[in-house]
Parts: sequence; structure tokens; C-alpha cells
Amino acid sequence: MGYTGIRRTPEEIAEHAVRHEAGLVGLSILSGAHLELVPRVLDALQRHGLETVPVVVGGIIPERDRAVLLEMGVAAIFGPGTTTKQIVSTLRETLGGAPQS
Repeated sequence: MGYTGIRRTPEEIAEHAVRHEAGLVGLSILSGAHLELVPRVLDALQRHGLETVPVVVGGIIPERDRAVLLEMGVAAIFGPGTTTKQIVSTLRETLGGAPQS
């Protein structure tokens, strides 16, 4: 597991995921650039052989963009107001673990 910090390029994110053998990549995007950045990250992950690593996105994602991101391959989207319990449950399901109540 590792935190890359803010303002990383898609290539830096993919390289970090490779280096740390990531089982999941989480992106926090508050800039509104999710439709530009997420495909670039997905492409970088694919170039590094990590196309099966789930990607989750958090931030202010308009409802109209959620379906687009999911169609791109994003595993889950967490918007404002998502509870920690919801996040943990979704991550467990995404990673193949049993959901806990």
C-alpha cells in the first residue's frame, strides 16, 4: 500500500502501483477533470500490465458522468456524503472479501 501524494501524473500512479504491487488504485479528483484523468490512468495501468487492478474514484463527480466512468472500467465512485461504512463495504466487495455489516 502506498500514498503517492497529490498532483501525480497517470504514469507516476501506474509506476507506483507496480512498485507496491497494488491490489487497488484509489483516485481523489476534486478538480472536475475526472473524464480527462481517469482514462489516462486506466491506460497507464494497462500499459504496465495492471488492467485487472480495480480503480475507485472519489470526489465531486456529477451524476451524468458516473455511468461514463463505470463504463470506462471504474469499479466504484464515492461522492460527498459517502460514509466510511459504505466505502469499506464497497472496497471489500471490490477486492473479493465478504461484506460486513
